[in-house]
Amino acid sequence: MKTISTLLFAVCFAHVSYSQGAQVNIQQDDKIDKLLEIYKSALSSTEYYQIQVGFGNSSKAQEIKSNVEIDFPELPSRIDFDSPTYRVRLGKFKTKLEAERKFNEVRIKYPDAMLLKPKKSTK
Repeated sequence: MKTISTLLFAVCFAHVSYSQGAQVNIQQDDKIDKLLEIYKSALSSTEYYQIQVGFGNSSKAQEIKSNVEIDFPELPSRIDFDSPTYRVRLGKFKTKLEAERKFNEVRIKYPDAMLLKPKKSTK
């Protein structure tokens, strides 16, 4: 019994003596916050071209978006609601040349696709 008590005391003492208590204190330069604000404002004023591949009601738009994600997984796609229809749009192209090249590829699979003029980013 004395051996068990001694062993239990030793285990508890070893656990307490090896436990570590630490506190992390992160110091960040105020300039980083300013840079992030500049970056966000630059992104919000960026104009880009998009390709509209289809539109319709909500379920049709979801179906088109699913197909587009399979056919063009490298391009971001999204559904925009523009009353009364849902529009499926693809990509964010900085230059007209870049947009036209991809537009030619997309039109093979989606002949009704339209190249949209630059639009200010909302995200």
